[in-house]
Amino acid sequence: MSTIEFPAEFTLARKNKFDHSSVGRWILSHVRPYWAIMLMIVGGAIGNAVLAVVVPVLTGDAFNAMLQKQPDTSVLLPLAITLGVSQIIRGVLQLGRNFGAELMAQKMERDIRDELYLSLLGKSMTFHNLQPVGDTMARSTNDVREVNYMFSPGVNLVVGSFMFILMPLFFGPRYHPSLIAVPAIFIIIYFIALARYLKNLSPVTDQVRATFGTMNTHLSESLDGVEIMKGAAQEDAEVDRFIVNAKKVRDAFVQQGELEARYVAMLLLGLTYAGGLVHALFLFRAGLIDIGAVIAYFGMLQLLQFPTFTSTFAYSQISLGVSSARRILDLINRETWLDQNASGRTSTLRGEIEFRNVSFSYPGSEAALKNVSFKVQAGQTVALVGQTGAGKTSLAKLINRTYDVSEGAVLVDGVDVREWQLAALREQISIIEQDIFLFSRSLSDNIAFGKPGATKNEVIAASIAAQAHDFILDFDETYATIVGERGATLSGGQRQRVALARAFLTDPRVLILDDSTSAIDSATEDKIQRAIANASRGRTTFIITHRLSQIRWADLIIVLRKGEIAAIGSHDELMQTSEAYSRIFRE
Repeated sequence: MSTIEFPAEFTLARKNKFDHSSVGRWILSHVRPYWAIMLMIVGGAIGNAVLAVVVPVLTGDAFNAMLQKQPDTSVLLPLAITLGVSQIIRGVLQLGRNFGAELMAQKMERDIRDELYLSLLGKSMTFHNLQPVGDTMARSTNDVREVNYMFSPGVNLVVGSFMFILMPLFFGPRYHPSLIAVPAIFIIIYFIALARYLKNLSPVTDQVRATFGTMNTHLSESLDGVEIMKGAAQEDAEVDRFIVNAKKVRDAFVQQGELEARYVAMLLLGLTYAGGLVHALFLFRAGLIDIGAVIAYFGMLQLLQFPTFTSTFAYSQISLGVSSARRILDLINRETWLDQNASGRTSTLRGEIEFRNVSFSYPGSEAALKNVSFKVQAGQTVALVGQTGAGKTSLAKLINRTYDVSEGAVLVDGVDVREWQLAALREQISIIEQDIFLFSRSLSDNIAFGKPGATKNEVIAASIAAQAHDFILDFDETYATIVGERGATLSGGQRQRVALARAFLTDPRVLILDDSTSAIDSATEDKIQRAIANASRGRTTFIITHRLSQIRWADLIIVLRKGEIAAIGSHDELMQTSEAYSRIFRE
């Protein structure tokens, strides 16, 4: 099985390997583990169709028996018993087919969700920054469910209906060879019309899924930014935008319905009934078949009603499923170009950091950093200062390979970060960002996120160090208190102290504080300042801040301006030599 392997930040263990080279092969690779269930579906469909033929055949035999000059009623009871037993067996086979299809659909949905989730976790931050969350959620939920529906009822009905189509072709000639003509003509025209229908339907179902993803993206952004929207009184404008997106989804579904309405299968079925009955009556009039054969043959033609009726929505469901599968596979196959380097260096960091002629650009943007070079000794505290947009956060995120450099190299302990195993590197580097993210879990779980096996005493010790213990005790459930999504139930200062506690608990070798004390009052700042000073001992610390009290005691200060180093040195040195640095204090 040929596969296309794309880089991933983390290659997580998978139960099965799936073929990503095309949508068809990807779907088949998901079906392959459940081949036994697929055999049950096909076997049940064949048995169901064959036993369905028994009804018109035995009905025709019964008519022949009763239309004789001396009606033979003795055959009616055996015929009825045979008919009843055959339909009971048929019902059991149909139950097995439907159960198997639903079972396989649910198993495939589970496998696809697992594969997609693992793939998303393995993507780089570049991918996640560019990919809208709402569209990702639409693909992870609704599109995955559409693949489920593609198999049940989609494939289930198609397999079952295909067997029904074949029955008149196989059993009609038992009465007269020429009775194969009408079913054969029906099948040829049916599949020509079906191929044309599917060709026209495919781009429409692609549009249905794409417009739904766009609408979901807007909905997600509106809900994430609901505070800003309400603060600016823009509810009406956002509603109007959502109505526009919803109308596009509606129009796509209407276009799909229009195609389904123009599908000629039902007209073809009516012509087949008429043609088959006329043909059989001509043969009866010529004395080539009896009335029982006419009745049985026409009953067989009525079996074509099931595939004709179901083809309209069953094939539409399959087309929607294939479109959804294409969107899911596109997400899985999206390249990240930031690999795990599983065989890379895994030793304990000393904390020596060097930037060597580093330049970095976000995709489609101008350079955020240009030719940056400096070296930090292990255990030093470094302050990164500069105006907003100078490149301070971008620089910090190159250290733990949130992003990779565009040019040059970032070295940790003299080794290029790309030569380190990514997990080993990141486990020893802790970043506390200005925009603190907390999970909708207990305070204890949030603090212990980077160290899941931490004891209660370790969690409390980290909280005390981060000046978070006192306010946590004020909650009724203390450390068991569930915080709202993104920590919405906490103040900005409380969120930052919880994040500091989370960092202290992991005991990182490199600590990066990205303006992490900006929302803390002056009284608390003094306490946290001492906590940070204590935490900085023995580890390399980068501080991105505008607070002069934190800048002063840094061992090394780097002044960034428009992505370049404008000045570098200690506080006293820069006050004497750097106009850009001294201007910060004057302002």
